[in-house]
Amino acid sequence: PHGLLRIGLSHPLAERTLIGPILALTETYPRVRLRLLSELTSELFRRLLAGELEAAVVLLPEGKTAPPPLLTNIIASDRMEIVQGAAGNVDGDWKSLGRAPWVLNPPGCPLRASLIDRMERDGFTPMIAAEVHNMHLQLAFVQSGYGVGLLPARFIVRNHSIDMVKVLRPPSFDLRPSIAIVRVGQLGALEKAVGLLEHGIRQLFEAANTRKPVTGSRRSVPAKRRAARPRK
Repeated sequence: PHGLLRIGLSHPLAERTLIGPILALTETYPRVRLRLLSELTSELFRRLLAGELEAAVVLLPEGKTAPPPLLTNIIASDRMEIVQGAAGNVDGDWKSLGRAPWVLNPPGCPLRASLIDRMERDGFTPMIAAEVHNMHLQLAFVQSGYGVGLLPARFIVRNHSIDMVKVLRPPSFDLRPSIAIVRVGQLGALEKAVGLLEHGIRQLFEAANTRKPVTGSRRSVPAKRRAARPRK
């Protein structure tokens, strides 16, 4: 394969671990000229339909697909966690989270929309303190105590931050978005290059799942209660 291959990445997936699959693509197919764009999922869909991208790697709500005529190939799943700084005192219930300042992606993010929808079902709305796309900045805000955030479990583990945040699990919250490759149609010879990228991303998430960050996250919740006992 050869030619220009324009790939979009949704903001929550634009992190350094993707460098491996991207370099594998360019080294395996040196005649393919790769151009990457990080954007909101809705904007990536618009660019696909406008012919400005060949494919996009996006996060979708569980059970959802891209709007037709776009083609969706789900390749992995993710898990989102509500987190606060290690010294935070926000309780893991929706009423407490409704009073807490939040660090979230800007409007247009389906993960943010899913969180807000879940909170509103219990009669609460998040108080937004920061709207930023960069997950590293979001994590830094959370660790500093500036607010609570919504971050992928694999991102927390990969950044060795499991001991620097507390995971909050309010009732009936289980946000597991799908990772998908979305395109308008078949890409001819470039299909091989997209297939290699797809394989690399799938391996990344399979490796992340074997680390079992859920266990580590759950231990961080009762740790808060243990720390509170000496003060009584």
